[in-house]
Amino acid sequence: MLSAVLLCASCADDDSITKPEIPVKTDIETPANQNGGSDKAPAENIFTTASTVADVVSNPMFGDFGHLLFPVDRNVPAMMTLADVSSPSVYVWYSHIRAAKTVEIINRLYHDAAAGNQIFYRMYSDAEIAADPSKAYTGLFLFRGEAAKPFAIANAGGGFAYVGAMHDSFPHALEISKAGYNAFALIYRPDDPYSDLAKAIEFIHDNAGELGVAPRDYSLWGGSAGARMAAVAGNRAYLQQLTGRADIPQAAAVVMQYTGYTQATQYDAPTYVCVGSDDGIASWRAMQARLQRLSELGIPTEFHVYKGLGHGFGLGEGTVAEGWINDALNFWRKNMAAGGSAGIPPVLAR
Repeated sequence: MLSAVLLCASCADDDSITKPEIPVKTDIETPANQNGGSDKAPAENIFTTASTVADVVSNPMFGDFGHLLFPVDRNVPAMMTLADVSSPSVYVWYSHIRAAKTVEIINRLYHDAAAGNQIFYRMYSDAEIAADPSKAYTGLFLFRGEAAKPFAIANAGGGFAYVGAMHDSFPHALEISKAGYNAFALIYRPDDPYSDLAKAIEFIHDNAGELGVAPRDYSLWGGSAGARMAAVAGNRAYLQQLTGRADIPQAAAVVMQYTGYTQATQYDAPTYVCVGSDDGIASWRAMQARLQRLSELGIPTEFHVYKGLGHGFGLGEGTVAEGWINDALNFWRKNMAAGGSAGIPPVLAR
């Protein structure tokens, strides 16, 4: 069954963009690894809505990974301002994109880096990147919460054509960190998303102490295509197949927004879903039906549909959905001590 999920990743309802050609940049390096909070960060904002993409990417605090803050699979001109980049013309299929949030995210990461904290982690080794240069387009941006608290991985959508992180995972990770939890925003390859998410889960699990996070009770978040990724990796049987490991616990919760993913089994994790009633890409009825099946299997669920909203509303600030993330956080907390398993997966053939 997993192979069917992987093969169909690119034929989701929301994946009609043709990937443009972009310059190849593979030499990603990270700053020295240091853990800690961001309380020593300077208070002033370095970036504003008038700052350009080039201003961000070239800033020394973002090392050689600043280009990954923006969609590398989209044509984003270097001189585009942060106000202009916060637009559906860049983040296709998304709505309610807020330039103020873009600026807040970039300043937060800048301040964390300026305080001596590592904000970006490569998941793949230099040797792995040399063997497959596309892996240089991956990594994890860390929005730090409290030390030794559980972590979340946020997966942006983009129809498996690009990664819309600035609207669909960075804002979520930022708010999760404000609640005290550690949040990673995954930059993945649109043509191999499940492998990259599995690698991210492995990387964080194996380096939890160094990263300053708890290895258990984690959650997986995603919108649109990213929600499909979260659901698949949140399924215990699929997680074991993707990683080839039985020692990594299942996610305590999966948080999904606006996707058409319908598969449901006894191995799925507790699942929270929210969607707009006017979403022409992901029907709220299809999402509700999946949660009803999960509930019938004894898996905890929570479902919200917001009247009048369409696809890709992100945090939903300034809409009827504003505050949904607090409901999702509470759902995650409720399921943290549930044992980390929604069922015993089948024994895998070797």
